[in-house]
Amino acid sequence: MAIGSATKIIQALHLIGKEYVCVMRMHGDVEAERIQRVCKEFTGLIYQRPPIRSSVKRRLRIRRIYYLDVLEVEGRNVLLKVGCESGTYIRKICHDIGEVLGCGAHMRELRRTRSGPFTEENMVTLHDLKDAYVFWKEESDEKYLKKVLLPAEEGVRHLPKFFVRDSAVDAICHGADLAIPGIVKFEDGVEKGDMVAILTLKGELVALGVAMMTAEEVIKEKRGIAVKTARVIMDKGTYPKLWKSKKSNYSIEQ
Repeated sequence: MAIGSATKIIQALHLIGKEYVCVMRMHGDVEAERIQRVCKEFTGLIYQRPPIRSSVKRRLRIRRIYYLDVLEVEGRNVLLKVGCESGTYIRKICHDIGEVLGCGAHMRELRRTRSGPFTEENMVTLHDLKDAYVFWKEESDEKYLKKVLLPAEEGVRHLPKFFVRDSAVDAICHGADLAIPGIVKFEDGVEKGDMVAILTLKGELVALGVAMMTAEEVIKEKRGIAVKTARVIMDKGTYPKLWKSKKSNYSIEQ
């Protein structure tokens, strides 16, 4: 869940990989060894058509399965752990595995255990959240609230990052794109079209953007737009204005 300005990073969380643990119920008896063998065939790129009852159009699409591990087989129940690309339907995978095995199968239970940088280890219950709020509201004790509320920066740990000069921050907050002179450092492996996070040198999240250059091009070039700003997170005026505008175009003063 995201609150306040952190709701602006939700679009970055939709694209991240997920991990699930599920119980697949077989419609017939199959040897555990054969189940293991067939499940391995479902790793990598697979074709998948969303099930009839789904929130998207039933178009054939490609999804990547990072791993599909058989944890346990008990009778006709198979416990699976699946790491997959966002938008993958686990119940459809169970159905398709059953088709390949020739006996049929369906998903009986499902639990999401990871969503990008968030795992079960840092989950909290609604009771924990309520208790933390009560301690803060009635006793002015923020200790428990800080344990259940994470900064927005935690939600972009999976994204490549660009760190910018203080002089560039407010211009970006006003919608300016990030030019090469405003960059102090960045992470390797950036490709054109990647969603990236723009941060201050203190590690504060300024905005989300789309890379217009590869990492190699950013190193090689001295000028040009490296990142097109897509979603501003930081409030205007958080950093002092050190830029000037000409005919509605923002330029960063060096």
